[in-house]
Amino acid sequence: MDSFVYLRDLIIILSICVAVVAILDKLKIPAIAAFILAGMLIGPKGLGLIGDMKQVEVLAEVGVALLLYSIGLEMSLDRIKRLSKLILMGGVVQVGLSIAAVFLIALSFNVPPNTAIFMGFIVAVSSTAIVLSGLEARGEMETSHGRLTLGILLFQDLCVVPMMMAIPFLSGKGISGLDIVITVGKAAIVITGVLFASRLIVPRVLHQIARTRQRNLFVMAVLLICIGTAWLTTIAGVSLALGAFLAGLVVASSEYRHQAITDLIPFKEVFLSIFFVSVGMLLIPHQLVSNIAPIILLLIAVLAGKFIIVFLTAWIMRLPLKVMILAGVSLAQIGEFSFLLIRSSRGTGLLDERSTGNLIAVAILSMLLTPFALSLGPKIVAGVRRVRVATRLLGVVPACEADEGGKKWQNHVIIGGYGFAGKELALVLRRVAIPYLTVDLNVDNIRRAVANGDPAFFGDVTSPEILKRLGIERAREFVLVINDHVASIQAVKAARQIAPNIFISVRTRYILDVDPLMKAGASEVIPAEVEAAVEVAARVLDRSQLKNEKTEEVVERIREHPDH
Repeated sequence: MDSFVYLRDLIIILSICVAVVAILDKLKIPAIAAFILAGMLIGPKGLGLIGDMKQVEVLAEVGVALLLYSIGLEMSLDRIKRLSKLILMGGVVQVGLSIAAVFLIALSFNVPPNTAIFMGFIVAVSSTAIVLSGLEARGEMETSHGRLTLGILLFQDLCVVPMMMAIPFLSGKGISGLDIVITVGKAAIVITGVLFASRLIVPRVLHQIARTRQRNLFVMAVLLICIGTAWLTTIAGVSLALGAFLAGLVVASSEYRHQAITDLIPFKEVFLSIFFVSVGMLLIPHQLVSNIAPIILLLIAVLAGKFIIVFLTAWIMRLPLKVMILAGVSLAQIGEFSFLLIRSSRGTGLLDERSTGNLIAVAILSMLLTPFALSLGPKIVAGVRRVRVATRLLGVVPACEADEGGKKWQNHVIIGGYGFAGKELALVLRRVAIPYLTVDLNVDNIRRAVANGDPAFFGDVTSPEILKRLGIERAREFVLVINDHVASIQAVKAARQIAPNIFISVRTRYILDVDPLMKAGASEVIPAEVEAAVEVAARVLDRSQLKNEKTEEVVERIREHPDH
């Protein structure tokens, strides 16, 4: 009978989700927000269609595990090394400042120090599930703010384990030093085993399974690695989600990563949807109404405070203003692991019932607002550039002033980005007396350009309004040399819509980026890895003392057919 109740609950969840998401999609409300609202509707404190949340929570944990597993599949140990600065520096600063800020504010309201620290733990953690889902859907995982956001989220997830271990200390119950040593030792052994398996065992096992050409067997093996590794890490005291992420890293080190990602998508989407529904079920409508004033004030404080802290974190790391704003918007909420911390603190006396209810309400509302915040992020960036006081304080000229003062740009080149490539292009254009201007969202780059005597403006090249102010309708060429593939596509589309006949040249990193940029409207795309291959080939041929004509023929062949 229990199994039929379980099946009934699943049918109710899926039915309501399909209906709510379909209706709210017409109102342009993100699917994640719709799932949370559906959970609030069918939960035990809503219409009561589902009375027991324990079974739903099991499916929800599977959803979070599959999400972190898929993120791990997208990563690799080498990529983790490249993100190490963002993980360590960004994570330490963000988590440290968040805990310190909450601690000081809570003390000012006469909250006990141990409770104030624990509240800091809860607020410091952001929603890995919602943020990474949003970044994936928007194709922003590889952008500068996406990498910073991912690095900080990974550090937060790693911090959940020591935070949970600190609960007995904060509650005054304490645990022995031997228990700490044993827990840390288990975690170290499991993580070492995962890293060992990623290099030696799993790739060979997957190779043997792939040789059978049985897709069902391969899917089962991939899920076994995910769930099995996650289960082993929970035994060692590491969170289920972190274990799933490590399992993803294991498979990512093999040649079957892309097949695993393809096979995993249907499972991940279904179970992750159930996770968002389970979050909505935690919201108690009557408690929200009765405590609406303190909850709203606390929500505003959390969103504003975390935004400022992430903004400062990116500023300390000397990242561009756009990254500061978008990362701040992405990480401003309280995350799902905060529920785990609250659940683990039950019976310890760290939080009273009212504080627990208010924190849960704020966490859910902040998560509910996150999809909207992610979609508004670029508009916030665009709005900042219009505030002339802000740009003056930054010591740069906003792009909206490019056509003021009687200056009318004609037959000029617009350079998007003033990194190494943009700087060198500006130098060449200046020498041959071709009019040009530079636009960038990196304040340091703009200041450097002005110091070099280059006409440079602070602005976002993805904005049609900014492109018009830069005179793109009258420009001879638009050259994009920014390290943001998604922004490049948006900029190309905006430019092509305003100036259909302009020549648009784009520098990108990878060959795989060429087709999307050409479809967006680029006239020419120059992949950096192709030019690197050309340079290597040319130098080898030169050292071989071949004739120049032969060298040029081989080099041209590489440029025209980079895949061969």
